[in-house]
Amino acid sequence: MPQTSLRRRAVGALVTVAVLVPLAACGGTDDKKDTGGKAGQRTELTVLAAASLTDVFKTAGAAYEKEHPGTELKFSFEGSQELAAKVRQGAPADALVTADTKTMTDLKADTGTASVIAKNRLVIATGKGNPKGIKELKDLAASDLKVVLAAPEVPVGRYSAQVLDKADVKVKPVSQEPNVRAVLSKVELGEADAGIVYRTDVTAADGKAEGIAIPDAQNAVASYPAATLKSSEHPDAAAEFVKWLRSPEARKILLDAGFQKA
Repeated sequence: MPQTSLRRRAVGALVTVAVLVPLAACGGTDDKKDTGGKAGQRTELTVLAAASLTDVFKTAGAAYEKEHPGTELKFSFEGSQELAAKVRQGAPADALVTADTKTMTDLKADTGTASVIAKNRLVIATGKGNPKGIKELKDLAASDLKVVLAAPEVPVGRYSAQVLDKADVKVKPVSQEPNVRAVLSKVELGEADAGIVYRTDVTAADGKAEGIAIPDAQNAVASYPAATLKSSEHPDAAAEFVKWLRSPEARKILLDAGFQKA
């Protein structure tokens, strides 16, 4: 083969290598967005959420995962004060949703900017059929009535104290529970005649408990702020979820469950 042809082939090969090497170096990075690992990996987000969000967030989570097939949501439902303790202890998590603004504000050093995604109101919860014939807050003061409330450090416990004070009603609870679902459970099981819970909790009870409305003038409005956690290993994915909680689809899911607009 002539020398000229050999030289042309060699130069052509070098040019091809020079073009392909940079492309190979760039390849495979486009899909690595906030996965914390290799392309195609699923991102698992841990969301710390108030106990009163248990049912609605299961529905919301399924909807979110359907829209975001690369993300899996793992929820931890507890009283807001218990969630705050987890955050302070450094438990691995990506987002936080509390049942009050105070708890979230107290954690501002650990969170991103919080925004309220929904609101709620309180009701008196009674057993199925309301066997004690409870009609209003003042009925809870009866000495023969077993009333259960959430502990004072729990958001619904603070709200309950506020509404009882507004109505000038003194109640001696038979127990003080760590979250609103524990209050509801005591009523459902007949271990208490009544308790104060969120309206959405009675809705989620599916007929196992009944709710007695509390007049607006005596009631308290609970706000649910959501925020990312600064310790998250998936900050972009966590921010996307928190943003979605304010979307029309998420708002509809919350409203259908009995929550109010933020």
